[in-house]
Amino acid sequence: MGLLTIGAFARATGLTAKALRLYDESGLLTPAAVDAESGYRYYAEAQLAHARLIGRLRGIGMPLTEIRSVCSLPAPQAAEAVAAFGQRVRADTAARARLTSDLVQHLSGKDTSMDDFRFAAATDPGTVRDSNEDRAYADAGLVAVADGTRGPYGGAAADAAIDALRAVSDTSLGEVTDALGAADRAIRGLSGAVTTLTALVRHGTRLVLVHIGDTRAYLLRNGGLTLLTQDHTWVQGQVDQGKLDAAAVTTHPERALLVRALGWGDGVEADLALRTVLPGDRYLFCSDGLHTTVPRAALREALEAEPREAVDRLIAAARDAGAADNLACAAYFSAA
Repeated sequence: MGLLTIGAFARATGLTAKALRLYDESGLLTPAAVDAESGYRYYAEAQLAHARLIGRLRGIGMPLTEIRSVCSLPAPQAAEAVAAFGQRVRADTAARARLTSDLVQHLSGKDTSMDDFRFAAATDPGTVRDSNEDRAYADAGLVAVADGTRGPYGGAAADAAIDALRAVSDTSLGEVTDALGAADRAIRGLSGAVTTLTALVRHGTRLVLVHIGDTRAYLLRNGGLTLLTQDHTWVQGQVDQGKLDAAAVTTHPERALLVRALGWGDGVEADLALRTVLPGDRYLFCSDGLHTTVPRAALREALEAEPREAVDRLIAAARDAGAADNLACAAYFSAA
């Protein structure tokens, strides 16, 4: 077996001696022999193809840990892994390009969409319950409400749903879907707890509306209040099929029976919708404890106030009406 010095091997593969030492230390490319006295490395000619592959994978930016995995695969599976890596690189590059473009617009004063929203969020246990599994969250890039099932893990399930969306850095449907999948997996480990989730994920002027369960999103635009979501409940399904009158929903004994939720069923079945911001848009997100208690006219009237006042008014209105359930409410207003 012919052996090459590290210098000759480096020249034959186009790699540097420093890179070869790194690959040896990381276990990617171990020399065929090492001089016991000098520690000098020698490589076999049969290792040339493997070294060149490592060099090419490093050339496309693949991390060492991923290279180790790819090099252990048969050629067809290795090709699939490299193709998948390329797709991730293209997606990451496109996402960074969008982020860069938005930041340039913002810093140049040509776009104020990164700082022109006002928001507020609050929860309340209501007048009957001594625990609160509802959650509400609002910042410049995310507004969300989640209603976890009663019990020791309901609040944790709602937290997990919102935390997953807080980690989203872009408004691509793929990234939002991945975040929902991660939340669903985390919630399934919480001893049977499930949660609803209704949220708006924002990046620049792009928004994704996320909905699963019976928490709701409303939009006040040009004086008209529109319900943007449809309750994923058994009674709503009966209404849709013409088997139940819509007027009977709020008093039906099974009105809270969900047919979709995070942490339940065969997988995540969320409604996703892309939306466009218009000046003066006012979004309201709330749990069923609020929207089943406060009349629609009162919802609209409260949204005429500033976000914090609107949220406080609605929580107070629900408590005044009895508020037998937990309450979550969030307001998200764009500049006029």
